Amino acid sequence: MGSVCKWADDSQYLILRYFDTIYKSPSQLYSFALPWCPSSSWLHKYHTAELLQVPRVIKGAEAKWGTCSRIVSLNSITRALSYWNNTIAVGSEKGDITILDATTGSQIAILSGHLDEVNCLTFSSDGKLLVSGSDDKTVKLWDVQTGGIVKTFHGHTSYVLSVSILADCTMIASGSFDSTACLWDIQTQECLYIIKQQNSINFVSFSPTYPQYIISISDNKVQQWDATGHQIPPTYNGSYIAFSPDHDQFALCNGSIVTVQDSDSKAVVAKFHVANTLVEHCCFSPDNRFVAATANRTAYVWDITIPDPHLVETFVGHTEDITALTFSSPSSLISTAEDRSVKFWKIGTLSTDPATTDPGPALSTLPPIHSVSLQARAGIAISSDVEGVVKTWDISTGLCKESFRTPAKYCNEVDVQLIDNQLIIAWNKDYNIHIWDINKGKFLQTVVMSEDLYGLRISGDGSKVFCLTTNSIQALSMRTGELVSSVELELYQLPKIGPLQTYDSRIWIQFEVLSTQGWDFGILGSPTQFFDVSTKRPLLDFIFSYYRRTQDPSWIKDTVTGKEVFRLSGRHAKPRAAQWDGQYLVAGYDSGEVLILDFYHMCPQ
Repeated sequence: MGSVCKWADDSQYLILRYFDTIYKSPSQLYSFALPWCPSSSWLHKYHTAELLQVPRVIKGAEAKWGTCSRIVSLNSITRALSYWNNTIAVGSEKGDITILDATTGSQIAILSGHLDEVNCLTFSSDGKLLVSGSDDKTVKLWDVQTGGIVKTFHGHTSYVLSVSILADCTMIASGSFDSTACLWDIQTQECLYIIKQQNSINFVSFSPTYPQYIISISDNKVQQWDATGHQIPPTYNGSYIAFSPDHDQFALCNGSIVTVQDSDSKAVVAKFHVANTLVEHCCFSPDNRFVAATANRTAYVWDITIPDPHLVETFVGHTEDITALTFSSPSSLISTAEDRSVKFWKIGTLSTDPATTDPGPALSTLPPIHSVSLQARAGIAISSDVEGVVKTWDISTGLCKESFRTPAKYCNEVDVQLIDNQLIIAWNKDYNIHIWDINKGKFLQTVVMSEDLYGLRISGDGSKVFCLTTNSIQALSMRTGELVSSVELELYQLPKIGPLQTYDSRIWIQFEVLSTQGWDFGILGSPTQFFDVSTKRPLLDFIFSYYRRTQDPSWIKDTVTGKEVFRLSGRHAKPRAAQWDGQYLVAGYDSGEVLILDFYHMCPQ
C-alpha cells in the first residue's frame, strides 16, 4: 500500500465519518474529529502529541474504522434507491425523492410531486432522466438537472412497485400491485400494451440483451415477454433478478438462495445460501467481480471471480430491514433501510487496509510487491504482489481504486496492463507463461517456454508479450502465443539495472553501463533498434538500482548535465520494481508499499 494512500484513506474515512460536523464548522476537525480517530489509524499515531492536548477523552474511540464509511440520516423511511455517476436518488414514504452526492452524502436537491410513498426509482442510461413509481398509482418522469416533472403516466389502479426505462429513453415499463405491467410510450404517454397476471407484479425490467423484451416477476416466477405481450421461455423461480454490467451473467434471489448463472448457456456460475432468512435484493458490482444481496438488516457480498466463490463481506449496522441496495463503485456499496438512513460501505481493501489495522507504531508488512506498471494515459498505476493480489491506483490521488486476487502466486516474473479497459496479467511459472483476464477471471493463453526468463512485459498496445532470456528479447503473440520476432543479445548485455520498459509496440532496457537501448516490434520484418526512448519529457531519467552490485539508491538524473536531481532515500531507496515515463515514477517494495511520485514541477515545458 502506498504511503500516500495510507494517509489518503485515513483522511477520507475521517472526513466522511464526520462530514456534517466538519462542513458546518471546519474547526471541529481538530477538536472533535481527530480525537476520535481509531487508535490503529495513521492519523491517530502521527497526531498523538496534539491529541493529548485536546481535553476530550478518547477512550471510547474505535480500534479501527470499520466498513461503514458514512451514514446519512433522513426524515422518513426510505423505500427506493438508484445510482448514476456519483448521484444517488432515494425515495421516501412521504412521497419525496432526495438527491444525494454519492461521495460526501450531502443533499443536492429534493424532488416533490408524488402524493404517496415512492416505491421504485431508476435513472436513464445517460443520467438525465429519473423514473419513479408510487403508491399514488402514478409513474413520473423527472428532469434530473432541473428537478421538474417531465411527464406523469396514469393508468394503474393500485401501487406502482417497479419501473424501468429503455436505454434510448423512448419507453417506460411499470409493474403494479394491480397485477399488471404496462409499457408506456414516453412521447405520447400512451400505454402500448398491458401484461396481466394473477397477482401483483413486483418487478419489471427491459431485457439488457433483447431490449424489445420485458422481464417481469410475479408469484415468484421470472418471465419474459415480447413486444406483443406474448411470453418468451424460459421461466425461472425467483423473487428478484439482477444482470451484470456486461450482461454475461444474471443473479436470482429465491428464498434463502442467490444463484448466479451464465446468460447464454444458463449454466450455474455460483450458488450462495443465507441461513434462516429470505434474500430480498441483489446486484452486481461495476467490474462484475462481486454480487451483493440483502436479507433483513444485513448485506452480504460474494466474490464470484475466484475459483471457489465465497462470502467476502457481511455488512451489519442498519437497525431496521434494508429496503434497497446498489454499488456506487467496484469497492463501494450503498444501502437504504426502514431506519431512515442511507449507509455507505467499503469493500475489501479499505476496510482491511494496514493503515487502519496495524496496532503498532511500525509499518505493517504486506506481501512484497512483484511488479508495477504505469499507465499515465489512463490515470492509473498497477501493482501485483507475491500473493497474486493486483491493485490499481489513481496516480492523481494515490487512492487504491480496485483490488483483485489472481492465481499469480510466488512467480518470478509478472506484469499487468490495462488493455481496452480489461486488466490483463501475464506471469512466468515452471517455464510457462500464463496470460489471464483479471476482470472476467479467465485464462486467455498459456505459452510453454524452454528457458528461464529475466523479464516479462505486455506491450503497450496489448498485441504482444515481451520476454527477456539470457541471450534474447522475444516477442510472443498475445492471441496465439506464437513467437512473432526476437532480438539477439550478447551475454554481457544482460541487464543489471533496470526492468523492461514498454510503450505501444516498443521495448527498451537500461543496461549496467547506464546506457539505454530499445527496439520497435510494431513494424514488418526485423525489429528496428532505436536509442531515443523518451516518450514526452526527455530531460529527466530514472536510474534503477535494485539489480546493481553496489548499495547506491535509485535516483533521477538530468539527461543534459548528468547530475542527480532527486534521490530515493531511507526505506524507499531500493525498490523491488519500478516504472518511469519521464513524469511519474511508480515504485514497489518488499514491505508491500507502492510509492507514486509526480515530477511535473521538475520537468521544463
